[in-house]
Amino acid sequence: MKKRCGWCSDDPLYIEYHDQEWGVPAHDDRHLFEMLILEGAQAGLSWITILKKRENYRQAFDQFDPVKVAAYMDADVQRLLSNAGIVRNRLKIAAAIKNARGVLQIQQEFGSLDRYLWGFVDYRPVQNCWENLKMVPVQTDASVRMSKDLKKRGFGFVGPTICYAFMQAVGMVNDHEQGCFRHAQVKALASA
Repeated sequence: MKKRCGWCSDDPLYIEYHDQEWGVPAHDDRHLFEMLILEGAQAGLSWITILKKRENYRQAFDQFDPVKVAAYMDADVQRLLSNAGIVRNRLKIAAAIKNARGVLQIQQEFGSLDRYLWGFVDYRPVQNCWENLKMVPVQTDASVRMSKDLKKRGFGFVGPTICYAFMQAVGMVNDHEQGCFRHAQVKALASA
């Protein structure tokens, strides 16, 4: 039996996410935007709740196309608030739209969301070597810097803890535990 990180439950969806996606360096702007929105939506909830709603989010938010989401109007907000397939929180929905608009500005300024975000880790994944879940921080200096800069740009639901969870998810940091079978695999991806 494969040893996984302590946070990974026995839910098949969680296992697939842990084994295939979490910690893998991501550079696609659409995917980065998706993960930023989903991590913000997760605030106050469990990640498995968001994973179970992920496909609904993709449909509701036009596959996380920032150009389309940035153009959402009041009617779109009402549509989203009536969608039982997502977290129906007005503040989180408003933040997703505002964040899409911020993504477009970042893309204009930096060329891509990828280039902007990965700059917080000098464009290469941070390789951590935690023995267990208790050792993993909930935020770092880099996530604090990212949070401050995103907030300055008008983003919402991007506190330092949310930013760190995002960084873990998209492989900006490798926080798989040392004993987890994915630790070495994800580390190898970073040097490939």
